[in-house]
Amino acid sequence: MMDAPFPIRKIIHVDMDAFYASVAQMDFPELQGKAIAVGGGGTRGVVSAASYEARKFGVKSAMSGKLAIKLCPELIFVKTDFERYKEISNQIRKIFYDYTDLVEPLSLDEAYLDVTENKIGLPSASLIAKKIRQRINDEVGLTASAGISINKFIAKVASDYNKPNGQKTVNPEEVLEFLEALDIRKFYGVGKITAEKMYQLGIFTGNDLKSKPLAYLEEHFGKSGRFYYDVVRGIHHSEVKPNRIRKSLAAERTFSENLSSEIFMIEKLEHIAEEVSKRLLKSKVAGKTVTLKIKYSDFTLQTRSKTLPYFVSDKNVLLETAKDLLYQEKLNNSVRLLGISLSNLNTDSKVSKAKDAVSVQLKFEF
Repeated sequence: MMDAPFPIRKIIHVDMDAFYASVAQMDFPELQGKAIAVGGGGTRGVVSAASYEARKFGVKSAMSGKLAIKLCPELIFVKTDFERYKEISNQIRKIFYDYTDLVEPLSLDEAYLDVTENKIGLPSASLIAKKIRQRINDEVGLTASAGISINKFIAKVASDYNKPNGQKTVNPEEVLEFLEALDIRKFYGVGKITAEKMYQLGIFTGNDLKSKPLAYLEEHFGKSGRFYYDVVRGIHHSEVKPNRIRKSLAAERTFSENLSSEIFMIEKLEHIAEEVSKRLLKSKVAGKTVTLKIKYSDFTLQTRSKTLPYFVSDKNVLLETAKDLLYQEKLNNSVRLLGISLSNLNTDSKVSKAKDAVSVQLKFEF
């Protein structure tokens, strides 16, 4: 039984398997079957991606190269090649468009597809996902995983279920049971810190989450409380948007040496603010919320934000706001990375909240 007066969609989330690493292994056959890390070389490098062979040793993205090589002494570092990734990504997207025009890329290696009505007239979204994955393998030479369900949230969660090179369909009548049994760490949108907080509150599974009233979740998780309350009930109204509206624009820099004084950071922030301003002007957008991102030498991350009463794109305003945020409180440690982002853009559109559903029995071919 599933709550849903809103249109039931057939959504596929396609996620390439270890994309950057797989591209390197495809282009350099001598790397196939070996533990490799994309990026991460040098004394201060950070791993961008790891092959499945490397992941078995605990190597993962955002990890320092120093730690990665300690975990896997035979690890091979390869350079990033974003032009090549973009080339391959475009090939994959062309395959998507053979089935539907409702394609929403999330990054170079993943996308949502709405195949409720599709170009080949096939009623089964599961079969379409299988065909797409097979074509990617035959025509591009890489493997992909897919999740198939009634909305983007569940499809995203499901795509990780049978990785690598697999797919998972969550039919309408299976949605609630699937979500109730799911480990809370598997919920898309629940990060490490939030998961730890949920554990402290006795929330370990979707069923535990579902048992909490909306007021309780909003009390402990703020605005995200409503999101958690809805998704665990299979409610997620976001449509696949072929032309995604940019929600934020940012730039950041990792330093060759850690910075311990705010004075030395101001010069770096000036260059970052200039880069953000250039991108804003190029995109013809402005925003109200400035966020300063600080990554410390121990890899802990902190963000500080300020919302202005007007839209801005000027470098000097961005810089002065970032400086205010920098001096807002004492730094926890020396700093290895600074970033500035601008959100609450003038491209944002207000989405009306959907009404709660009534209980209906869904019969839908997946």
